[in-house]
Amino acid sequence: MIGGIGALQFKPAIDGAEAGSPGLLQGGVGTQASESVGSSFAEVLSHAATRTVNTLQGAEQMSIQALKGDADTRQVVDAVLSAQQALQTTIAIRDKVVSAYLEISRMNI
Repeated sequence: MIGGIGALQFKPAIDGAEAGSPGLLQGGVGTQASESVGSSFAEVLSHAATRTVNTLQGAEQMSIQALKGDADTRQVVDAVLSAQQALQTTIAIRDKVVSAYLEISRMNI
């Protein structure tokens, strides 16, 4: 089974400034009512990772229901494709973050 993720630990931004876009990675433009406007980048990444894990767990549960005969094939395909898309997005974000970190670490001070 797919397990949950732990809390992400980041150092606070310089001078307590918060960065990030609350609507980032939610498939839409703007903010959602459940998130505050002052969300930090770490919080946005944490919420995105949690949503990805929940999507993967939902697809896994749907597959198990199909094996029991309680779910339609179309429902399983939709859940698995959604999980695949969420995982590919998460991997792409991870690759960009690692690339940015490597680029910053190569900078001369």
